[in-house]
Amino acid sequence: MRILITNDDGINAPGLAVLHEIATDLAGPDGEVWTVAPAFEQSGVGHCISYTRPMMIAKMGERRFAAEGSPADCVLAGLHDVMKDARPDLVLSGVNRGNNSAENAVYSGTVGAAMEAALQGVPAIALSQYYGPDNRDLDDTFEAARVHGLQTLRTLLDKGVWSKDDYGIFYNINFPPVPASGVKGLRAARQGFRRDMGFGVEPHMAPSGRRFLWVTGAPQQNPTSPGSDADVNLKGYISVTPMRADFTAHDALEKLKAIE
Repeated sequence: MRILITNDDGINAPGLAVLHEIATDLAGPDGEVWTVAPAFEQSGVGHCISYTRPMMIAKMGERRFAAEGSPADCVLAGLHDVMKDARPDLVLSGVNRGNNSAENAVYSGTVGAAMEAALQGVPAIALSQYYGPDNRDLDDTFEAARVHGLQTLRTLLDKGVWSKDDYGIFYNINFPPVPASGVKGLRAARQGFRRDMGFGVEPHMAPSGRRFLWVTGAPQQNPTSPGSDADVNLKGYISVTPMRADFTAHDALEKLKAIE
């Protein structure tokens, strides 16, 4: 198996090293793992692409490249430049430092990379490690993902739903905020929503006298709707969420026929 890996935390992020370990085991002794990742951190850029400017790409080692662009840019670079003569069988994105459950998935560059791969017709999976009081002080804060990542991917590749539709399915995996020994299993879960917990801004004055705004987050340990990704994560389960890039609100479309 030929696998392309990327992330949004940057080429030197520890989570990418974890993903490389997992992907190497998944690819097998006759497989290949290629890395095309952002030269610098690109968290929160979503599905952004560098449409109005070029990006520099540099070879950092064997099958390892850094691009001055977004995670989606890296997927495009991997598919249409670095691996253009033999496309990958699978694209993996992560392992993100922090969860991409619930509304976080909308902003996530990790998920954005998987989305771009799916739009390009390549099976894709995003992986993220949730943090909380039970795992944030571990020597290996990616322990749950490191220990359970390979089997989770094998299970999903074997039993998951994969399609060749125009907007093909890709997957968002989140490992719970517990040590590896505390993981209770897998749960198929819908994307949740943390009510009253959206992003905001906080003003700060620089020493120069100029006013800046920092984007602020919200607590990630508050309960969410039962059965959603964040809910099962906080209960110790790995969430597996099927996604599409189709933004149509299909539940409202039929009702909207009244305007015709």
